[in-house]
Amino acid sequence: MRFVKQLLAVAAVGLIGGQGVAAVQGSFLLTLVIGAVTAVLAVVVYRWVVRRTEYRDPAELGRDGWGGKVGRGMLIGFAMFAAVIANIAFLGGYHVEGWGSPTGALGLLGFMAAAAVTEELLFRGVLFRIIEERTGTWIALALTGVVFGAMHLANPDATFWGATAIAIEAGFMLAACYAATRNLWVPIGLHFAWNFAAGGIFSVVVSGNGESKGLLEASMSGPAALSGGDFGPEGSLYAVLAGVVLTVVFLLLAKRRGHIVGRRRRTAEVPASATVAQ
Repeated sequence: MRFVKQLLAVAAVGLIGGQGVAAVQGSFLLTLVIGAVTAVLAVVVYRWVVRRTEYRDPAELGRDGWGGKVGRGMLIGFAMFAAVIANIAFLGGYHVEGWGSPTGALGLLGFMAAAAVTEELLFRGVLFRIIEERTGTWIALALTGVVFGAMHLANPDATFWGATAIAIEAGFMLAACYAATRNLWVPIGLHFAWNFAAGGIFSVVVSGNGESKGLLEASMSGPAALSGGDFGPEGSLYAVLAGVVLTVVFLLLAKRRGHIVGRRRRTAEVPASATVAQ
């Protein structure tokens, strides 16, 4: 029951925020404000519903050092996506044609913040965490990664390959990031920076959602294996490779820190270090 209550509470905030952003399309300022409010409200609601259903303080979303953790995640996410774009550009698949829209980038700042926070709270904060308690880290990572990828099939220019790529490079990787750090701030920062770098800076298609108007005016060309095609660079083999590398790194860190939970182990048997934000 707690699982359902937590999912519904966070999903409701994301849905209302998404409707609000859709209603003010064309106004970068309102999009920025509504997106930021949605992100903050989602955190407040998650903390509240966890206290009410689990009778504990949500250490995975603790206030201590949260800014530094978000910052570390953002550095990783931006570096990851910049490396993908750099490799695509090196082979002639990404072209900068001039400056884009600073106001468009500001609007995307709010939109991407809302998306990153609500999706991480839902998929890593609720789904992965609770499934892991019952099945262990490996099964939880596989199940939530697949569901995360499948969710992107609803996007306008989605493809089966694009959803598969998202499952591998984001669904598995972000779950591994949570397993390594045992806090939600790092994956939130990573998720946000990846999305904002894609749409808000490099102005490419994000997960099959159409063209973005960010800081740069850019275009892409070449085979889909290189550029990702209509799904965007997240469908590129470079993005998949980057996600696999980070997934392995995070899982090695999780193993070293004693954060891997065995199959069918009870919550009480989870190592103490696995419940404290690193």
